[in-house]
Amino acid sequence: MQISLDRFPGGKLKALTMSYDDGVHDDIRLTQIFNKYGIKGTFHINAGLFGEDSWSRLSESEIKKVYEGHEISAHGYTHQALAAIPDEGIISEVMRDREKLEEITKEPIRGMSYAFGSMNSSVANMLRMLGVEYCRMVQTTGGFGLPDDFLQWQGTCHHNDNLLAYGDKFLSQNRYQLMYVWGHSYEFDNDNNWELIEEFCEKMGGRDDIWYATNIEICDYVKAIRALRFTVKQDVVLNQSASDVWISVDGNPVEIKSGETVQLSKL
Repeated sequence: MQISLDRFPGGKLKALTMSYDDGVHDDIRLTQIFNKYGIKGTFHINAGLFGEDSWSRLSESEIKKVYEGHEISAHGYTHQALAAIPDEGIISEVMRDREKLEEITKEPIRGMSYAFGSMNSSVANMLRMLGVEYCRMVQTTGGFGLPDDFLQWQGTCHHNDNLLAYGDKFLSQNRYQLMYVWGHSYEFDNDNNWELIEEFCEKMGGRDDIWYATNIEICDYVKAIRALRFTVKQDVVLNQSASDVWISVDGNPVEIKSGETVQLSKL
């Protein structure tokens, strides 16, 4: 019997997530495109900069409505480079941002992206202690793998880096993979290329073989599937998590529900 931890919800092999920074007014247009094609995004917000005109940032009162159905995530209270400030500054940037965003969303804020991509192993370890479960970097892999450490999460590509070609490659491969795209929505205005994200979302959206998820949904699911416990013979599996997960047994998708112990040899 061959066991593989290679399925997303519904037994799907593929997942897509989008990640955009800074909470600017162009996110309104971007979320409308995502909503049109059934794609989910995560939006990383600097709660200390609400309404700043020079960056055309969204106001506090706009946030919840604009990002309805998507994830609101942290990005540092005032967008400081975390690797360049004292530990006390890191704590302030993260915790003040989380606290303010939690007042708005009424739920724990558990994810981030690094402002300016500024991080090191000490920063990542501190974020772990501050209740941050994932943090996206600016470096990309060009691939469709999942991170070993979610606090050093590298996406597939920035949207200006051959996005459509990456999308075609992702769709052509019938294997376990995650496509992760990141950027800033104001770049579409600056580069006059809104048609790029529209074409990508039209191509990728509405497919039965893709799980459309936020960053935290990906993080939670992958942690749950990695936490499965198997007997030595791999004929019995225990799911101790609060999430239903899927695995492959001899190439076939099998659901393991939350709290369930399954004798795989009897399937």
